[in-house]
Amino acid sequence: MPDPFETLRAQQFALARHLRDPGRHPPPPDIEDRRLAVYRDLFHNNIRSLLSGNFPVIRRTLGEDDWRALVREFFARHRSRTPLFTEIGREFVRFLEGRAEQAVGDPPWLPELAHYEWVELGLQIAADELPPHDPVAADDAPAALLDGIPVVSPLAWALAYRWPVHRIGPQFRPLQPPEAPTLMLVRRDAAGEVRFSALSPLVYRLLEILGGNEAHSGSECLGQLAAEAGAPDAEPFLSEGAAMLERLHDEGTLLGVRRPA
Repeated sequence: MPDPFETLRAQQFALARHLRDPGRHPPPPDIEDRRLAVYRDLFHNNIRSLLSGNFPVIRRTLGEDDWRALVREFFARHRSRTPLFTEIGREFVRFLEGRAEQAVGDPPWLPELAHYEWVELGLQIAADELPPHDPVAADDAPAALLDGIPVVSPLAWALAYRWPVHRIGPQFRPLQPPEAPTLMLVRRDAAGEVRFSALSPLVYRLLEILGGNEAHSGSECLGQLAAEAGAPDAEPFLSEGAAMLERLHDEGTLLGVRRPA
């Protein structure tokens, strides 16, 4: 006699395969198609609605037919690493990155645009546990940020893209990436709002240096940046860099400082 638990398990897997990809997988036997259609539409529409909210620019840029086909392919082919609905957007980015490696003919900017759209949700749900740091008073900020070790907020992400993701849309679908990368700062402010701003190459590199820094003062980090930039006169460069540190602190990208050991 067949094991009833194994029979049920086989039926559940057959149903799941059918709901994900009804064109390739038949349903379990003896289930009315009218009932199956309810589940097919429910599952697919829920995923499509969720992704449409996360990726509105991609949806408008691709057009409704291509968008529906892409979501259906994601639903049928991608194996998510997590069951959490809040992570579905990140899974969609992984799906598009995998398609880019397979050269299936998607627009070449699609994975980066998806990541750019996802970061807003990513920051909204990011844990807000902040690293240890000493607060910096406004009147002491310039000296403190130069003498101490600046601490970058984990809720401020410096991002680099090959494509101008902040400009892509229905009226602009570039065929070639520009020579210069698109550098963006995306951060969650004290009120919980996610804010986007463009970065210059120097500020982007400074945030890279500060993000991986455990022991060097702000002044030393600026000295490294000046050397990398080949600044002929370090003094005005360091003066401008100090003002840059203060602006980053004022906006919340830098939390404060840690004192050297």
